Order: sequence, then structure tokens, then C-alpha cells
Amino acid sequence: MTQKAKNGVKSVEIAFSILDALMELDGAGSTELAAHFGMPKSTIHNYLSTLLQEELVVKEESKYHVGIRFLEYGAYARQRSNIFEIATPEVDKLADSTGELANLMVEEYGRGSYLHRARGANAVRVESHVGTRVPLHSTALGKTILANLDESRVEEILDTHGLEPVTANTITDRETLYEELETIRERGLAFDDGERIRGLRCVAAPILSNNDRILGAVSVSGPSNRVQGEYLEEELAQKLLETVNVIELNVTYA
Repeated sequence: MTQKAKNGVKSVEIAFSILDALMELDGAGSTELAAHFGMPKSTIHNYLSTLLQEELVVKEESKYHVGIRFLEYGAYARQRSNIFEIATPEVDKLADSTGELANLMVEEYGRGSYLHRARGANAVRVESHVGTRVPLHSTALGKTILANLDESRVEEILDTHGLEPVTANTITDRETLYEELETIRERGLAFDDGERIRGLRCVAAPILSNNDRILGAVSVSGPSNRVQGEYLEEELAQKLLETVNVIELNVTYA
């Protein structure tokens, strides 16, 4: 979970808030950012000039955008993950064999982060991409991870991030979520019926270490008009479990 710095550097906090705003606003000028933060335009301009100097943002006409240099940091962080290296080829095979969208997620700071996504021949396009962070309670992947964390950790995550309604189908009640997590533990699978993206269904399974520590989760997802019934609950679920079994064996004996 995120820990408040004992002697935090305010300027660093502001710089990253500006970067977050540039993503949220899909680019912005100094005047718009000044209004967004309620700060003097000259102060915002100083931050933007420094971020430009460090090649962390780019300027296109009058708007600033997050720069591609962040890909270098993200790629490095992802490559350090043992589960990424081991799971990626199996997730690719899963996408090929199902024709759907296959995903690998890990938890960090109480949110789910997509480490890898692979598209099969019939896969739909969704707005999420590698690196996207999402609320754990809103996806089959995230619910799978929550179901395999200690109860105290789950409480900590929910206390910090809450249960925001991403769609009309998102679980927003703690007791309902706890019941769902118990069901996931019993069957070893989690399902998501448009809980983060309307019209998308998903089945997910956990990747566990040999001492049952949750390492991440893998899922298969597709449009709800196609991904339903036996196809979802048996065919896709079985292929998913086979994939996870291979990943867990490779993790154990790597």
C-alpha cells in the first residue's frame, strides 16, 4: 500500500500530480493546468519547463503530453518481474488457442496493473493497455487476486481505494464482495460480467507460488454475446486453468 512519506518533497508530489493530470486531460496547456490545480500559471510553467528539460513531457503546439521516455522506466520495471518473463509466452499461447484477449495482471499498491496482453484472431479491442492500473474489485483478474490475499490486506486495500462503481455491474458493497471472494476461493476461478467494461465478459484464475502466495492472475475475455454459457464456463475456463498450471510449474522449477 502507498505510505505517506515522513518528509515528503512537495515539489516532487506536484510534478507527479501534473503528470497524472496530463494523462487524465489527454494533454493540456499551462493555463488549463493552472486552473486545474488552482496555482499561478508561472509556477505551472516552471514545472513544465523542468519536465521538458528532463524529457519527461513533450510539447505539441500549445499542449503538453506525457513523454515516451516513461516507456523506458515501465519496460525496465516489467522486465524485472519474474512472473512476466515466465507467464508471457503462455499467455500468448492462450490467446492463440482461444482467439480471444488474454491478460496478465499483478497487484501493486492495492491496484491491478496489466503486465501483458495478447490478442487472438477474434479478440476485441478495449481501451486498457499494458501498464493500465485498475481497481481490483472491478475485474475478474483483480477479484482473483483479492481472493488470495490475507483478509487484513484486503481490508487495507478497500479502506484505501474504496469500491467505486466503474459500471452499473461493479460490486460496490463489501459484504457482497466478500461473498464473491469466498466463491472464487472455492472454485478457483473468477468471472466478470461487464463489471469494468460494459459488454465484456471475463474468466480469470490465480497464479500461486508453491507456498500459495499470490503472484498474479491470468484471464481470457471477450464480448458478452460470444463469451457465455459452456464456452465461457467450460471451454475457456479449462484452457485458462491449463495455462495457469504450466505457469505455476515453470515458476516452481525455474
